[in-house]
Amino acid sequence: MQKLNDLSRSLIPLELDCTLITVIEMSQSSWLVASIVPGVERQPLKKLTVDESALLKLLHRWRQEAEKAGHRIMRITVAFEAGRDGFWLARWLRARDIEVHVIHASSVAVSREHRRAKTDRLDTELLKRSFLGWLRGERDHCKMVAIPTIKDEDAKRPNRERESLVAEKSRIVNRMKATLIRLGIRGFNPKLKKAGERLEGLRTPEGEPIPPNTLAELLRDMERRRLVSAQIRRIEDARLERLEQASGDGSHAMVRLLARVIGVGIETADMLVQEVLSRNMRDRRAVARYAGLTGSPDESGRKRREKGLARSGNARVRRGMIQLAWRFLMFQKDSTLAQWFRARTENARGARKLMIVALARKLLIALWRLVREGVVPDGVVLRPAH
Repeated sequence: MQKLNDLSRSLIPLELDCTLITVIEMSQSSWLVASIVPGVERQPLKKLTVDESALLKLLHRWRQEAEKAGHRIMRITVAFEAGRDGFWLARWLRARDIEVHVIHASSVAVSREHRRAKTDRLDTELLKRSFLGWLRGERDHCKMVAIPTIKDEDAKRPNRERESLVAEKSRIVNRMKATLIRLGIRGFNPKLKKAGERLEGLRTPEGEPIPPNTLAELLRDMERRRLVSAQIRRIEDARLERLEQASGDGSHAMVRLLARVIGVGIETADMLVQEVLSRNMRDRRAVARYAGLTGSPDESGRKRREKGLARSGNARVRRGMIQLAWRFLMFQKDSTLAQWFRARTENARGARKLMIVALARKLLIALWRLVREGVVPDGVVLRPAH
């Protein structure tokens, strides 16, 4: 609280008179830039094409206008919502001594009492009010997103690409099975090594071969599945090679440590490290909140109820942790967490699906402490270090 009061005093209007405050409403084809220029009564609004150099020139031009009006600009701040363009503009502006903040889009409060008009011009006004309040120290006006480095963003790509390819592989197999079932052919496994050779020998219940167009489609799907499988193997081999070459690197060391926990594989360890554990989290509550494993209570007077998971965090982490929690019960039966789960669900009918979320939250916090502080969870068995 003392820090917040000090910040509020440091952002009195006298200092804001030396600050050029700018917000950007970004779309795919254009940017709408609005600003509060000290000493200039009008609040300028400029529409630009997607051009970072033109944006920088515009900021310097408004800075010159403020200095002509007798206000020396000591600070240029820019804010925009997190969206399709990612964080490249924030990194580009920061490299040119511009203070940049990325606003979490869902943290900006909007009126819900009736149908409201929504235009880029109105959105910039709303962003300006929220950002100005945040600069004054009123942190509840909006929330800011941490701006990752390009290295951090790149480290997430292999795991996310593999996840997408695995889903694509499953879609191909399911499509092939559905095509064969429409012809009355069951029991054929497209994932076998010699499945392509067996296709031409398959017969329908009427004794007819697979029609030529359908057979050509199945062969193309078979070829596509082999290609996707080869790409998945290349991603996995490249990751193992990186882990061997840079085993002492921070994130790689975390992956190797997590993979020593029996029941946690390389895939899960890599996903957890890149998505959540390598981030600079404040405390265990922030870790659970980022993973979307916290509740959303609804309390007013005597009314008290739980509306379920907040679902505002990282969906990949939430999905992966719930799957890991079920595996953890199989591979770490003697751990304190597994015993806690069994004690809570032993005589509670239908509570396992509810309590697995609580176990996933506790397990994530335990793994966070393991990679950050080296504290092994009670009763958890580790593989020998290689």
